[in-house]
Amino acid sequence: MKIGNLQLRKHPLLLAPMEDVTDPSFRLLCKKYGADLMYTEFVSADALIRSIEKTQRKLKIFDEERPVAIQLYGKDIEAMVEAAKIAEQAKPELIDINFGCPVKKIATKGAGSGMLRDIPKMIDMTTQIVKAVNLPVTVKTRLGWDEDSKIIVDVAEQLQDTGIQALAIHGRTRAQMYNGEADWTLIGEVKNNPRMNIPIIGNGDITHPQKAKDYLDRYGVDALMIGRPTIGRPWIFREIRHYLETGELLDLPKIPEHVEMIREHLNNSIDWLGERRGILHMRRHLAISFKGLRDFRDLKIKMLRANTAEEVHACLNEIKDKYPNEISDVRS
Repeated sequence: MKIGNLQLRKHPLLLAPMEDVTDPSFRLLCKKYGADLMYTEFVSADALIRSIEKTQRKLKIFDEERPVAIQLYGKDIEAMVEAAKIAEQAKPELIDINFGCPVKKIATKGAGSGMLRDIPKMIDMTTQIVKAVNLPVTVKTRLGWDEDSKIIVDVAEQLQDTGIQALAIHGRTRAQMYNGEADWTLIGEVKNNPRMNIPIIGNGDITHPQKAKDYLDRYGVDALMIGRPTIGRPWIFREIRHYLETGELLDLPKIPEHVEMIREHLNNSIDWLGERRGILHMRRHLAISFKGLRDFRDLKIKMLRANTAEEVHACLNEIKDKYPNEISDVRS
């Protein structure tokens, strides 16, 4: 699959952009387990053009994790164009526009999926960004604002006409947030529309290798984008790739392997953010990891309350020693 000049393998697996998740520490881990293309956390155009340090840090890309797309969001066209030019200087492989985030503080202000209520502005913004940068520009969006406005088939054509090089579609409306099951039927309609000639990337509820293959076969999308199922389980990329290539399911990792994966992620996070912030950042991953282990409650609480790297590593050692032969299964 090609996005502009970026050549990816057939049916690549993409790490979806997720705020407070897809920082370099997590992207490096997902790359290790086979993700083909990474997306940054959401980068606010307004904050970027004001040179807010926390936002500028989101532009940092390590060679080991490439290829990487920087994802921008905002409601003001001029700010988004200027932010795209700044992001281009960080030398990502792609610039991605976020028309999909459903979070209230973003969407109700007209950014993210809020742009689905102003399609002319969405198209104007995208057109101007495409003209402003030399990198390929892509878009991520949803089916529509709500059940009564699933407009993605028509909007996809309009977005393609702006010159974007790929389109990722999450199979829910903004009103659904992340509730209910993702509906891929309209994603399939976009892909099978004879007018569409850019890669179409499907996103939503890719939780198992079998579902990944089923959705590729049924809807014909060019690539799969995986978000929340990667949290606590970055090896899902390895699972899916193996199944697509062999038709066989990989054995799930045992707890000792999972512990070492978490340890590596923790060390990466501390290197990136410092000890205190790195541990706080990891708690979302720690809370999901090791789900379903017997008699784990007290040890889980102890791990989540740990305030130093030494304390977290000690908890991880306890888990490794207590469950040497247990299978790690954190699937949804």
